[in-house]
Amino acid sequence: MGSYLNPGNKGFRESLNSAIYVDKTGLIEKLNAVLNTRQKFICVSRPRRFGKSMAADMLSAYYECAESSAELFKNLAVSRTELFTKHLNQYDVIKINMQEFLIAAAGVDEMIRLLEARIIGDLRRTYPDYADGSHLIFAMQDIYAYTGRSFVILIDEWDCLFREYQQDKEAQKKYLDFLRAWLKDKDYVALAYMTGILPIKKYGSHSALNMFTEYSMTEPGELAEYFGFTEEEVEALCTEYEMSFEETRAWYDGYRLVNHTKKGDVCHFMYSPKSVVEAMLRHKFGVYWNQTETYEALRVYIQMDMDGLKNAVVRMLAREEIRINTGTFENDMTTFASKDDVLTLLVHLGYLTYNSRQETVAIPNKEVSQEYVNAISTMNWQEVIHSVEASRKLLESLWEMDGQAVAEGIDRAHGEISILQYHDENALSCTVNLAFYFAREYYTVIRELPSGKGFADICFIPRKIHLDKPAVVIELKWDQNVSGAIAQIKDRNYVEALKDYKGNLLLAGISYDKKSKLHTCEIERVYL
Repeated sequence: MGSYLNPGNKGFRESLNSAIYVDKTGLIEKLNAVLNTRQKFICVSRPRRFGKSMAADMLSAYYECAESSAELFKNLAVSRTELFTKHLNQYDVIKINMQEFLIAAAGVDEMIRLLEARIIGDLRRTYPDYADGSHLIFAMQDIYAYTGRSFVILIDEWDCLFREYQQDKEAQKKYLDFLRAWLKDKDYVALAYMTGILPIKKYGSHSALNMFTEYSMTEPGELAEYFGFTEEEVEALCTEYEMSFEETRAWYDGYRLVNHTKKGDVCHFMYSPKSVVEAMLRHKFGVYWNQTETYEALRVYIQMDMDGLKNAVVRMLAREEIRINTGTFENDMTTFASKDDVLTLLVHLGYLTYNSRQETVAIPNKEVSQEYVNAISTMNWQEVIHSVEASRKLLESLWEMDGQAVAEGIDRAHGEISILQYHDENALSCTVNLAFYFAREYYTVIRELPSGKGFADICFIPRKIHLDKPAVVIELKWDQNVSGAIAQIKDRNYVEALKDYKGNLLLAGISYDKKSKLHTCEIERVYL
């Protein structure tokens, strides 16, 4: 075994030995189906801490020929598939983490030189009769020609150069050209598999790596469920570790990855593996996914001077979804022509989730929402952070049934968030949701909840570990008398969906008067 050629199965063995291991070997079945075909080039882009490197370790252990891994896979899902034994330990595997070479080099030329030298060194030790040159492509061609053994090439952090050399277009192009020359149209490639955060960079009307099929956060395809934890996997972990699944969902759920198939769309609600594992092992919910970075990375992008960007972020903090066009994104971290390009980058970084059915983005969960609050607290968006900070007191006023205090709190939120166009009930709903930002600490907040003879505008449903808090049904009125709001809740039986909370259920009507530019609020407790 070498450092890069057939590096062994130690990494995957450590994953199996870990306190929490979730079987993602179904990915191998998908890749086995494209081995030695025109579809053998696969690029997977996901945010940090979504299991990309662990998957690379798994693939290396399965495919490499220098060490038997049958014992490791015998009880896993892939062992029950048709092609399992056919491809098990049958290939020379080259596995590299591009970040390692980038750090060691002074520039892209030295990075490529180091990479070639290190891999050729491994090839010479394994195939001394054939790998006697100094050119990687020719060495691999000779080995394949004389032995007939093809290669599985695994490249982790493939896009690190684009993140580190963000402005150096020449270095980026040189790197892409190297990958193209190494991989494209080469008989020695049985499978080329790359992972990173960004999709493959576009140059003009085409990509230098246009032979790759890409599976990203916006187009996850059939690989959606293999990066991140599915809802079923998280529910099983919560049962095992005696943690609230409802609370786990509030903290870490929300990445909607849709696979479009001929039988219809399949939507996977994915969780950050890092966050779920930490919460289970620590038996405590908290912010874990982004511990390797700070909110600085997010702040750089959301404070960009793009028309409508600030408005979009505020609306998403208020739990709205924003329609975007992802097609203009150039797959780098510097080329932004519109707010849609910035928001698309945030999808790939994991700060937003993308709904490909509706073509909208949203903040996925409580953990990520806290990163936005952290970033905004250090920016000049003081009016937004004031509303968020005041939301705790506003929620207490709601619990105390102090309608005047609630109305005054929403007045202040409206005055502070002046960037929102305040001309209809949707704008009122956005303001109210942002004003009650802190409610998500205890509640599942649902807009337009089907109930009775219509839809309740906003509902606060206490999560199970917060059942001491009252459920809340809020009806909004635009330029109408607030008394009609509570009457409508009763007449249309909106409380039907929350009938289990009677005795601990508040009805709140909130109205905005265009003439006085003031809000009014009435609150009533249900004892039915």
